[in-house]
Amino acid sequence: MIRAAGKSGVPMPPSVINRQPVEGARAHPAALDAAAVDALAQARCADPFALLGPHQTPQGRIVRVFAPGARGVEILDAAGARAIATLDLVDERGLFGALAPGEGAYLLRTIWPDTAFVAEDPYSFWELLPEEDLALFAAGCHPKLTDLLGAREMTIADAPGVRFSVWAPNASSVSIVGDFNGWDRRRHPMRLRHRAGVWELFVPRIGAGERYKFAIVDRDGHELPLKADPMAFRAEAPPETASIIAAMLDHDWRDAGWMECRARKQAPDAPISIYEVHLGSWLRRNGAELDWDEAARRLPTYAAALGFTHVELLPIAEYPFGGSWGYQPLSLFAPTARHGDPRGFARFVDACHAAELGVIVDWAPHHFPNDAHGLVRFDGTALYEHEDAREGLHPDWDTVIYNLGRREVRNFLIASALRWLEDFHVDGLRVDAVASMLYRDYSRADGTWKPNEHGGRENLEAIDFLRAVNSIVASRCPGAITIAEESTAWPGVTARPEEGGLGFSYKWNMGWMNDTLRYMQREPVHRRWHHDEMTFGMMYAWAEKFVLAVSHDEVVHGKRSLLDKMPGDEWRKRANLRAYLALMWTHPGKKLLFMGAEFGQWREWSHDRQLDWNLFDEPGHAGLVALLRDLNAAYRDEPALHVGDAKPEGFEWLVVDDSDNSVFAYLRKAPGARPIAVALNMTPEPRSFYRIGVPQAGFWKEILNTDAACYGGTNTGNLGGAQTRPTPAHGHAQSLELVLPPLSAIVLRLDHAAEAA
Repeated sequence: MIRAAGKSGVPMPPSVINRQPVEGARAHPAALDAAAVDALAQARCADPFALLGPHQTPQGRIVRVFAPGARGVEILDAAGARAIATLDLVDERGLFGALAPGEGAYLLRTIWPDTAFVAEDPYSFWELLPEEDLALFAAGCHPKLTDLLGAREMTIADAPGVRFSVWAPNASSVSIVGDFNGWDRRRHPMRLRHRAGVWELFVPRIGAGERYKFAIVDRDGHELPLKADPMAFRAEAPPETASIIAAMLDHDWRDAGWMECRARKQAPDAPISIYEVHLGSWLRRNGAELDWDEAARRLPTYAAALGFTHVELLPIAEYPFGGSWGYQPLSLFAPTARHGDPRGFARFVDACHAAELGVIVDWAPHHFPNDAHGLVRFDGTALYEHEDAREGLHPDWDTVIYNLGRREVRNFLIASALRWLEDFHVDGLRVDAVASMLYRDYSRADGTWKPNEHGGRENLEAIDFLRAVNSIVASRCPGAITIAEESTAWPGVTARPEEGGLGFSYKWNMGWMNDTLRYMQREPVHRRWHHDEMTFGMMYAWAEKFVLAVSHDEVVHGKRSLLDKMPGDEWRKRANLRAYLALMWTHPGKKLLFMGAEFGQWREWSHDRQLDWNLFDEPGHAGLVALLRDLNAAYRDEPALHVGDAKPEGFEWLVVDDSDNSVFAYLRKAPGARPIAVALNMTPEPRSFYRIGVPQAGFWKEILNTDAACYGGTNTGNLGGAQTRPTPAHGHAQSLELVLPPLSAIVLRLDHAAEAA
């Protein structure tokens, strides 16, 4: 960057001191008609390149510069070594111009009251964006949109600077404002590329770290609020709202080994155990949120020590309102500045991969907030959203819904998905609120929604978009996964698009979560009447590839913490939670648990404070931590507990109908693996001599008992396991006679060595 700093009163060349408009301005070769100067002075110039920069005329080359407030402008040779011309002040509003000798490159030296700035003329660079790229964007299929739009550092004709480009097809004029021009919308009007409705300008000798926005005038001549860049790679930390020119993401990735094998680690037959985190409230230092580097030092180590395979972050794309937890983002390409810059996030992902942890981020492509600096009526029209409120406004969240039927909007959102997966090596996207995308009448009363072209409630455009993004992710990002938060019975969420499905890798099992939590919150004496709440999930367990998710949504807004949901006194609450976690970890489906549940936080989650880490080492809470660590280890180490997560042959009911005793038992199995039997007693009464049929004779070792003293239980159990007896039960010739501790789960594995003995 070539900047000559100065102070008021710095000596100036005589040619640029106290300049006055030249006499007979209309006769000056660089003069413009009044309407043209008015357009420049009012920041309403639709075609600045027709007025500014170099122009060949019969008199020679004319150079014009619009620099309101400048004391003078000189033309320097390309090396900046000498002045070759001084521009006259043609109009007092800031238009400078003159006949300039030569035809080659030149620099401008602009003299301001307290500084001088030397740079290439922004209006000396001809069209920047290739026509073929603009055509691809107009068709909605540009493969790397982040290379086309936004603020990107680059060098053009040996001039370093920043190329700005923004989609605003219905604007009458667009200017760049920022730190580099005093936020003066008159200084840098942009050029419209009509083919795609994209405005562009290259501003030399500026770079990373400078703030900027777009100043847009709509088609009716109204100035809009300054708009942040929809494709900014960095943004100011809220409550500030400017975009920031981002440095190149030149992170030296060290995760080649992880990337090569992640497809296997994220496959349906792999153990996937996800620790869901809202980073801003996970842990704080002196009341401040962790930056990415501090998070990289702490979170991967913690999650890996507990045995999780993945960390899932609530949305980290920049968002204005903290109370939205990130689910109302405005900068879908920028990691939130609350934790640092994009390079910091890259280091965080790399640290997770070094700890053998996958990284999943929440992604919200369905709606955005109506903040004036954001996407809403971006160029004065419903550009990113629907014009019709029946399609464009979300009644639950007072947000604006993306128009997924518009090609450019689809391209924009797909580019966002690829930004996280390709640029940041993120391993998966959890797609928020898929149900609200699939149904046009979602959360709408009769008469307040618009049917599709066939008169139905299905959102055909959203269906097509979801299939497209999942297909592109599968093709472009081998091994990456997508996870749908879909709360209805929409068929084929995890089926391939070519088979009529949506193409997600996994789906949150909201039905299982709601049913089982409802059961667990009941007093044990009443559970016998609601036995099916624990068993019904197996009726549809194979309809999709499921994640059993007990997420942030279940521990907020008056729902109480997971521990506090449980009935009874403090001991019973912990025992119930231990049994529930064992159910979850031994039930078919991948696992997701929101932070704080691992040590039994009592208070409901709040995004405004960190977790209650003071509880972590207290005996009752430490027992929960130990249990979760052992559950993760068993889930990871025992193929029977994960290989068949999405296969009906991986599960068998042993005891399904003992509602009187609130007992459940089932078998988990996998080809070539030792089978696992699980028995749950959901009453506070121990069950002695309880017989459960099993398919194979031998000694079944008790590998986990949630009532063990090390977890905070009564240490009731089976003295290490049980030998089968040739007594038929539950359709099997062999059976086990067990002690079922109160409010507990026991996990037994067939020991082949003992069987042979």
